[in-house]
Amino acid sequence: MRTIIIIAFYLLLLPSIKISSQGCCSGGSGNPIVGEISQSLLHKNQIELSFSYQYQNSNKFKALNKDTARLFDKLYGNYLYYRASVGVSERLTFSAETGLFLNKTQIELHKLDTIQSSGIGDLIIFPKYQLLNKTTLNHITEIVLGLGYKIPLGKYNDSTLIYTNVLSGKEYYNILPPSLQPTTGSQDILFYSSALSNYTKRNIVFFTNFMYIKKGWNPLGQKFGDYTSIGLAASKSFYEKFGVTLLLKAEYISKMKSDKYIDQLALYNVYIESTGGRKLLFLPQLNYSNRNFTFYVLSELPLYQFVNGTQVVSQYQFTVGLSYRFFTKNPECQK
Repeated sequence: MRTIIIIAFYLLLLPSIKISSQGCCSGGSGNPIVGEISQSLLHKNQIELSFSYQYQNSNKFKALNKDTARLFDKLYGNYLYYRASVGVSERLTFSAETGLFLNKTQIELHKLDTIQSSGIGDLIIFPKYQLLNKTTLNHITEIVLGLGYKIPLGKYNDSTLIYTNVLSGKEYYNILPPSLQPTTGSQDILFYSSALSNYTKRNIVFFTNFMYIKKGWNPLGQKFGDYTSIGLAASKSFYEKFGVTLLLKAEYISKMKSDKYIDQLALYNVYIESTGGRKLLFLPQLNYSNRNFTFYVLSELPLYQFVNGTQVVSQYQFTVGLSYRFFTKNPECQK
């Protein structure tokens, strides 16, 4: 069984290799980074395999911070996420993560039409390094830095058939809006940091994390807005198997940019003025651990949202996942 899992880990690394949406007609897509809220470092020679399913659904629209009329009936998606991590040393953990959209679907007003896309998203290579670890009998302090790289694997220019000439048989297609594409098509750089304070006797952990994603340009002359988030969280474990984590997270996405020679609205159905915004989210998470397995459920609840122009905003999001950790070699005894 362990041999099969190790093979699966390396298969994930072999391909040539939450991030948020930016609006109904101009959104950014790509791999959401999902799963456990706090992704701790692994021990040397330890491997973690993680799998999760995420469901998103929204029919809520805002103009600035006010509710407004819908531009379509509903936007929803089903997403499978995979992460494989290995402890290179006690201070360095290397992970590779990717995902598959089973569907990203938009139902038009009055259900007159349905457009959708599906497919693999991005590959994210994400090493994290422990800058500080101060451990006493009752308390652990930890600071971690990470630098990631996102490589698009899937489609960024998927299209839908809009007209067929009955005489010539020629078919005409329209590029789908970015909110339905499996990836943005750009190569991005991710900057990550976290600080943790663990009161071991009370089984209480307080932590904060920061993420900044510097977006690149894609072949369509689009640069989706850079993403910034900061989170504050507390976690408590019970009976050694159960855990509850509460996270408050603020997100900011800047406006999209375009090549000045490309008309994004005419060619790609993108209205740049309706991109970017900010929001405040509350994320509760429940964990259950048994031996090397951890099962978790996570929900994202929007508390405040402000968008540029008019955009579809977050409404319902639910994640359920499972992770498995094991050692490839017996861990060394430590004092």
